[in-house]
Amino acid sequence: MIKKRILFGLLGFVLMNCKKDEQILYVPLSAETGEELSGGEVTSFDISQNAFGFSASNLEGDDALHFFTGNSLFNQNWVTSPASTTARDGLGPMFNARSCSGCHFKDGRGRAPKFDGELNHGLLLRLSIPGTGTNGGGIGDPVYKGQLQDQSIPDVETEGGFRIEYTNVEVKYPDGTEVTLRKPKYHFTNLKYGAISSSIEVSPRVANQMIGLGLLEAVPESIILSFADENDTNSDGISGKANRVWDVASQATVLGRFGWKANQPSLRQQVAGAFLGDMGITSSLFPDENCPDGLDCSTLPNGGSPEISDENLDKVTLYSSTLAVPARRNHDAREVLEGKELFTKINCTACHIAKMQTGSHKISALENQTIRPYTDMLLHDMGDELADNRPDFLANGNEWRTQPLWGIGLIQTVNGHTQLLHDGRARNIEEAILWHGGEARQSKEDFMNLSKEERVQLLTFVNSL
Repeated sequence: MIKKRILFGLLGFVLMNCKKDEQILYVPLSAETGEELSGGEVTSFDISQNAFGFSASNLEGDDALHFFTGNSLFNQNWVTSPASTTARDGLGPMFNARSCSGCHFKDGRGRAPKFDGELNHGLLLRLSIPGTGTNGGGIGDPVYKGQLQDQSIPDVETEGGFRIEYTNVEVKYPDGTEVTLRKPKYHFTNLKYGAISSSIEVSPRVANQMIGLGLLEAVPESIILSFADENDTNSDGISGKANRVWDVASQATVLGRFGWKANQPSLRQQVAGAFLGDMGITSSLFPDENCPDGLDCSTLPNGGSPEISDENLDKVTLYSSTLAVPARRNHDAREVLEGKELFTKINCTACHIAKMQTGSHKISALENQTIRPYTDMLLHDMGDELADNRPDFLANGNEWRTQPLWGIGLIQTVNGHTQLLHDGRARNIEEAILWHGGEARQSKEDFMNLSKEERVQLLTFVNSL
């Protein structure tokens, strides 16, 4: 018998076992170089309660200065006109929050309300009726328009509110482990301006964490489209497609990138849309006030036309674009690496694509970065159980944009909860996986068929992102 000697570390091999004259060699799992840098150079190493609130360290010149002005505009409350602070007046007349941070607390993720009537929790209801509106978008409710707003300025009646009724859904793993999911149903309350449409389509939307948004905007369109396989030509059951949406600034239909259904083309339009829909603040992109049918907004105080200047809108957009992505934790720990392998094995990476490269962007700090967002930015059918049955441009009622996973393990630290999915129904990562259906059904079933130890490894990996 010829003995073979193998040095530890040689070519990454470790001697694990020897049976007679046969040696079994094992290649140890290892992290990729730079894998902990989820945002490339736009990565922060602070993992405290403020983990989502740091600027890209490579910001330079005016961009670095404007970040702090944008931070102020993002976090401070807007007030009703007239007011001494003309830069922040014009709130309402209808609104869901008084500041951007009212929904994105500490630049983080909102949640479902803890009790009926709770305000500023970070979940709102989109409204539409069947049909296609101007430029391919949806048609809002005839009375309450595109979004239910549960707050109003003094002497103006609020549109109304909603409550959530949860029913339990029992899930049993093949190994006998049981998990109870909760399924929400929404009920309108105290509607003040008349009945809502009998054909109303309702979509609850939780405010997401703000990290890495500019990096996603800097990913070239060609890369995003390269992930698409709308007709499932490779027969893997995954058929991601791009949304095509209306860009107000260019007056053209372009690729959708942001929002739960990729219904916004740019971060600037996303920010302007939130100012109008969430706070009732008009801009050059959206100059008309949100008003329910029957209320004459022209008689109510406003903060000018528009209520946020292009200069300030651009600063909030820059702030939202350049919030750094927290670095991975324990990215090279054995259990995390084993979970990463399982995540790939059950094909979660078909939609949650780990790594891509940014291209050009008007903010130079975002350019040419290797990022690890774990998304393809595309729409996927997630099954009937998660459907809101509300189309949004090319997205149908079952389709949702793949949620980026970077930062997911720090939501508990920053926001004190772990509610996930578009409506916050999932109370942790495991429940979110168990709600997956449609194109993700097979991956969900493969997850359920893992051993308990393997499921823990996979969840540990996701929590490290």
